[in-house]
Parts: sequence; C-alpha cells; structure tokens
Amino acid sequence: MTTTHEENWEYGLRSEGHEGGTEGPVVLGEGEFRYEVSGKDWGNLPEGWTYKEATSVDVDPNDRVYVFNRGTCPMIIFDSEGNIVDTWGEGVFANPHAVTIAPDGNVFCVDNGDSTIRKFTADGKLLMTLGVAHEPAPKMSGKPFNRPAHVAIDKRNGEFYVADGYSNARVHKYSPDGDYLFSWGESGTDEGAFNIVHNITTDSDGWVYVADRENHRIQIFDDKGKFETQWVNLSRAATICIDDGTGEELVYIGEYFAGIATNDIGMDLGPRVTIMNKKGEVLARVGRESYGDQSGRFYSPHGIAVDSRGDIYVAEVSWSDYGSKMEPQRELRSMQKLVKV
Repeated sequence: MTTTHEENWEYGLRSEGHEGGTEGPVVLGEGEFRYEVSGKDWGNLPEGWTYKEATSVDVDPNDRVYVFNRGTCPMIIFDSEGNIVDTWGEGVFANPHAVTIAPDGNVFCVDNGDSTIRKFTADGKLLMTLGVAHEPAPKMSGKPFNRPAHVAIDKRNGEFYVADGYSNARVHKYSPDGDYLFSWGESGTDEGAFNIVHNITTDSDGWVYVADRENHRIQIFDDKGKFETQWVNLSRAATICIDDGTGEELVYIGEYFAGIATNDIGMDLGPRVTIMNKKGEVLARVGRESYGDQSGRFYSPHGIAVDSRGDIYVAEVSWSDYGSKMEPQRELRSMQKLVKV
C-alpha cells in the first residue's frame, strides 16, 4: 500500500471499490460452506463502549464467545446471540493480542505489548504469568519472549505452544504447569523457518499448525518440532483454528490482503477465510473481493473461532491496518459473525 493521499483516497479505502455499495446481509462461501454476514460489528456493546479493534476470539464448549480487544474492556464474553455475560481485564494488558481457551475452561491471554503470557480462570482470576512484563528477551535471540503472538494447547495432555512472534522466529513448548520444554524455528523462508510466526493450533493427533504469516503459508510439525509439510496456496495466513463439529476436523484460516496499492481491487488476494481439510485440500474460500466496509468483505482477519453450530467468528485489526492511517482517523468494523446457512 501507499501513504500517498490522492483525491478520494483514505489509506487503502477508495470510494471506488472499497466503500459503499452492498448493504444488508449477503451470503459468502461455496458448497456446504455458505455463510450469511451482515457487514456490521457483531456483539451488543453498551452505549459508549467500543472494541477499537478486536484482536482475537475464541469459543468455549458452552458457545460463550471471548473477544479480546483494545477498546473499553479488554475481555468481553458474549453468549451466541451477542449479549454480554461477563467482562474482565481492565488495567491488566499493555496490548491485547490473542486469546485461547483451554479444554479445562481456563483462558490464555497473549500480550505482545509487555511480552507476557497470562493464564486466567474463566472469570478473570490470574493463575500464571510467563515472562516478565516489559522485559522482553533480546530481539531475534530465540529466547522467550519478544512480542509473542498466540498460544495453542495440546488437548491430549495439556502441553502448550507459544508462537513468538513479531520480534522472534520461534515456537516454544511448555508443560501443562508452565515449565519450559524446548523451542524450534529461525528467521527465514526455508522449511521450519518463520517470517512472523503469528498463530498456532493443534489437532487431535497432536500435530502443530503454524500460521507463518509473511511467508504466506501454514507449516505443520509433529509434537517434537519436526517439520512435516506446508500449505502454500494461501494469502498472508494470519490466524488459524481447527474444529471438529462436522465429525471431521476442519481447518479454518484467516488471511490478510496480499496485494499492493496498484492492484488493491484484485480478486482472490485476501482478506478472506479459507476452509481446508487436514490433507490441505481447499473446501471453500469465504470472501473473494478485496478489503472494504461493504457486507461480505473483511479488513484484516487476525483471530478466528467456530462454535457448535458451525458459525465462524472473525476478529479484525482494522484500526491498526486501516483506520489509524486514515485522515481523519476513524474506527472501523472489527468483529464479524459468519452464520452458517
């Protein structure tokens, strides 16, 4: 993109192609994976509240939706209809980045502003902190942590992985009690190397899936960190989750826009959601058009989760990537629900 401001130009949002047009719900996707989207922020926020931007989302076994955000209250928990059931986290986080709900209901929160990983109860009681707040490891040292990005939990045994992240190029593995086990990865483009190790998840067999964002791929490892394979038919793979609600484990990937200013209305360059099986076969692309505020478009999918009905929740860092760079600055849609039809 460019910061050059031409007539009708708002840092990537042109009046032609990115604003106005489609209003009201639209249906996206293909085959068995079709979703209605409203184009509006999801979640019934009280008057005066704002997400500013939703950075991450996860869903617990009771379909309670945890939205981690940089607005009025960092952690907002909704029911599936968008009604608030709980809030917590005020004054705790420097820069909320990612939330992961463990099988036991505890909640991992990644703060890439102070380079810590915190574990809470479902109602916000602090149980554990990894890292020392505002004392990051040396940049690109490989040591935990420097601007970590996400946590994934092995549901077989409670071990967990930290994607680290923006100023490191490592995956760190920990015991269920938070004891450091080992790490892998380095900066680069080869197999097993990373260029922004941004999101991470595991499947029922313990395979580890890493969203290697700026290498435009998903890399898959065993639980010892051994490279297995990679999926490269993606845009900037920013967020990933695995859901087995259909009886088969499916992989949901949120992707950023991968073009530049000169092709900013090109098709199939992201932002979008891609649904794949564990063989790496694409089952559906959800969203084909470029970024924008119209119904059926995304800004920057930064977090993704799926509930028991197969509905998809997408958190988008629209303020960081777009709104903060506009003249004048403005907050944009940041939290979408894709309702399966």
